[in-house]
Amino acid sequence: MTPVNSVLIEGLGWAATAVFVGSYFFSRAEALVRVQMAGAVMWVAYGTLTRALPVVAANLLVLAAAAWKARQARRLARSSVRPVGRAEPPVAEAHSRRGPREGASIRVGGTG
Repeated sequence: MTPVNSVLIEGLGWAATAVFVGSYFFSRAEALVRVQMAGAVMWVAYGTLTRALPVVAANLLVLAAAAWKARQARRLARSSVRPVGRAEPPVAEAHSRRGPREGASIRVGGTG
């Protein structure tokens, strides 16, 4: 291995480390998982280039787990989408999320 290749490979390892550490600064779980997937791919490349089978195996597992987590999150997001044709939420939802709709009357106390 030439000194240039050695420096590039070491740089890849440090970049993968930075990506993994940086992933924890994302507030959205989806972004964290995607960045961890990118870091895992970088670690797999590093492990392959350095012939470090444990690094490759561990990061293939991380990549698979992160991909599974991302897929589950996408499925959950799709299943929580409102059905077609339901443009307005029910009145109770409208009051609880946005307050009463304009023009709606509000009764306070009494029965009339």
